Amino acid sequence: MITIKTQDEIKILKEGGQKLSEVLDEVQKNVEEGITTKELDKLAYDLIVKKGAKPSFLNYKPSGANRPYPATMCTCVNDEVVHAVPSKRKLKKGDLFSFDLGLWWKGLCVDSARSVLVGGVGSDVAKKLIAVTEASLYEGISAMMPGARLGDIGYKIQSYVEKNSNFGIVRDLSGHGVGYEVHEEPYVLNYGKKGTGELLREGMVFALEPMITEGDFNVKYADDGWGIKTKDGSLSAHFEHTVAVTKDGYKILT
Repeated sequence: MITIKTQDEIKILKEGGQKLSEVLDEVQKNVEEGITTKELDKLAYDLIVKKGAKPSFLNYKPSGANRPYPATMCTCVNDEVVHAVPSKRKLKKGDLFSFDLGLWWKGLCVDSARSVLVGGVGSDVAKKLIAVTEASLYEGISAMMPGARLGDIGYKIQSYVEKNSNFGIVRDLSGHGVGYEVHEEPYVLNYGKKGTGELLREGMVFALEPMITEGDFNVKYADDGWGIKTKDGSLSAHFEHTVAVTKDGYKILT
């Protein structure tokens, strides 16, 4: 069942989203050659706690997982798509680094992700992959309005990616509802058919998160059972916002 949030709850989610955005900004400032993903994770944890919030990923156990997630943030490098656990791995100049983070604020949670190039440099393909992925997120967001259909979101993302690149759109992962839980119904696919799926209503809150690959869209689990990587070893980028359907359209909460 898709939950409906009240206007007061959406205000709280917006407050939490502002805090999360500030944390992501600070983490991004510290993404540099030589820093470890574990150091960035510690920074994210400290910033969230300082703001009086609580990490939503740390010790979260997704459906089907045999153990809780052991970190505050998901830190993906190059061919890692999502859910990679922070480690002593040092970032290198030109790496494509994606970081995904969520927090609880006043009993509600928000979720957001970004992708950047370490040192601000990288291949033309990497730069285009990041640009197309981010733009496709906003294309999907533009479809969120009362009376639209869930499939319209995926259709807009897919159409943008396919019009502007030959990149792959990950099929085995998706966005999701969010707010009362870290993951709620429905799945929000990054591809789809216009005019299909659940009718969107005011108060629905989704985490939209296109995951786009340089090559084939197929993915596989890393050896630790958490990280998910491209099967062909190609680059991947990931952007995410928590967004509410409003009376007049949408509101980006993060």
